[in-house]
Amino acid sequence: MAQTETNLPEQLDNDEVREILKTTTDLRQYSRQIEKEFKEVENKSIEDYIKESQNIASLHNQIGECDEVLERMENMLMSFQNVLSNISTEITHLQKKSVAMSVQLTNRQSVKAQLSQFIEDMAVSEEMITVIMDTPVTEKDFCTQLNVLNHKLSLVKELSFKESKSTADVEDVLCKLRLKSMAKIRAYLLEQIYKFRKPMTNYQIPQNAMLKHKFFFEFILSNERQVAQEICNEYIDTMSKIYYSYFKSYSSRLACLKFEESCTKDDLMGIEDNVSKGLFAKTTSLKHKSTIFTIGKRGEILNQQLEAPIIVPHAQLKNRYTFEALFRSEQYALVDNACREYLFVTEFFMVRGGQAQDLFNQIMGKTLTLIIKTVEISIQDCFDTIAMFLCIQLIFRYQLMCHKRCVPALDKYWDSLQSVFWPRFEHVFRLNIQSIRDCDPTKFNKEMGPHYITRRYAEFSAAIVGISEHFPNELVSRLLLELQNEVECFILRMAAIFPTRKEQLIYLINNYDLVLGILMEHTRDNSKEAEAFREQLTARSTEYVEEILAPHFGGIIQFVKECEPFFEMEQLEELRKQERRSLALVANFSANWKKSLEELNREVLLSFPSLVTSSRLLQLALASLVQYYQRFHKLLTPNAKAQLTNIHVVMVEMKKYKSSY
Repeated sequence: MAQTETNLPEQLDNDEVREILKTTTDLRQYSRQIEKEFKEVENKSIEDYIKESQNIASLHNQIGECDEVLERMENMLMSFQNVLSNISTEITHLQKKSVAMSVQLTNRQSVKAQLSQFIEDMAVSEEMITVIMDTPVTEKDFCTQLNVLNHKLSLVKELSFKESKSTADVEDVLCKLRLKSMAKIRAYLLEQIYKFRKPMTNYQIPQNAMLKHKFFFEFILSNERQVAQEICNEYIDTMSKIYYSYFKSYSSRLACLKFEESCTKDDLMGIEDNVSKGLFAKTTSLKHKSTIFTIGKRGEILNQQLEAPIIVPHAQLKNRYTFEALFRSEQYALVDNACREYLFVTEFFMVRGGQAQDLFNQIMGKTLTLIIKTVEISIQDCFDTIAMFLCIQLIFRYQLMCHKRCVPALDKYWDSLQSVFWPRFEHVFRLNIQSIRDCDPTKFNKEMGPHYITRRYAEFSAAIVGISEHFPNELVSRLLLELQNEVECFILRMAAIFPTRKEQLIYLINNYDLVLGILMEHTRDNSKEAEAFREQLTARSTEYVEEILAPHFGGIIQFVKECEPFFEMEQLEELRKQERRSLALVANFSANWKKSLEELNREVLLSFPSLVTSSRLLQLALASLVQYYQRFHKLLTPNAKAQLTNIHVVMVEMKKYKSSY
């Protein structure tokens, strides 16, 4: 395409030449004509230039003037450029100078702030001197200036290690103020401590006053440890004696409120009723006091009465209390005082962990040892197992209460108390087990009702199981199992003194039913003890039903047991051979069944003192009779079935004996 554009003018020239050649034959003539035309055009142009010469000259002059103006403008602009360059340089210089001045100002302000703070920290004002010297320590101004003084003392102490010369100017004044402050504070704190020693003093008041000014001890501790130790020792000595004296007096006065007759070895579970008893005999004559084998309302001490007000001995001189009630009062008083004391020493003396424990032990150690020894002496001759177990449960609950109050300081004390109670509890528990093992059934009256030893066991076992639900213990479970086995053996030995199996079953059912009823009343239905006696009761009840049905319907029962295998193996011929026997049984039943039901009802009601038990057994016997009757009906021939009393008639009659119990 580029080549085509290049050849285009050449093509046009050739075309023009070709056109000329066509129109003109003489090229020289044509050339002269062209030159003539050029000449004419040139002359015209010269004439035009001559005519416009003045304008051209004027234009030339104007152009020259414009050049001069532009030159002057250029010079002016160059001057402006130089001025602006100088201004930019000056601005840059000023900016650098401003930055430098800003840095200097910042540094001077920083130095001024630190120096002002330092001067303020070091300077001792007249106001501080006046307040420290003349104002009582309980005033707010004194506390405020004491904080300031403590800060100045700390600063001077820090600067003295750096050998700062400025400390020499104020060190003497600060030292005098420190000594004066410590003297006033020491006198105040000792005064508060001495208030504890006054008789009938509520020591929470001086303790609260000391806590209100707990910074006093912090000030002394940071400036003079010997004085701090003196105050601490004085407090320990004072409070240790106060607590020891209080709990010694309180324990002795509580001991006067216990029941006059205590449990002895004659109050064990297996001891016969005709043996002279201590507390057991006494409590049976008291309207509001349970026996040592029955918990009654004593269990409330673990719930509603756990945080009840402590017993005030001089206000309760006419009342008497159980062992666990007195123990609860003393331990709750200890928990209340010990928790408050531990929290006070940790806050006021600023101790934690092992230091707090050591300080607490110095204050409460003698008191705790006294209480433990008192408990050891009091349970040496204690045979009230429920009381001791309630005390053990109180220990668990009060230890948990201390933990909720963030006071772990009594943990070793609680462990020591448990180590006192558990061996005695186990010993007395095993004495009860042994007393049942040593029982001679021939010494007891021959009665088929529930035995009083069985009742003792039921009440006792229900009490122990109910108490230990929240804090189960392997030793207690093992002891309960041993006791249960011994009681079951005792019941079987007692049953063996009756001549007939029916009397034995009546005795067993009465005793098992009593135990199960009491256990279910006071414990969970699915407890191990309840399940064991429920199985025994069910087995003996089934056997008893067979025994009481046999005299009235034994023939039918025997016929069913003998002939059912023939029916199951489809040996119908053998069943037909029994037709005469079955007809006799049908006739006997039809003649006597109503009378038999009446006798059955009378016998069951007379055999069992509990209407609920007798009604349950009667219904169980009637249900079993209906089952035997239906099975008997299946085994009869058509002739015998026609003579048999209709089952619906029998069941209508049975409904008369249905009780509402």
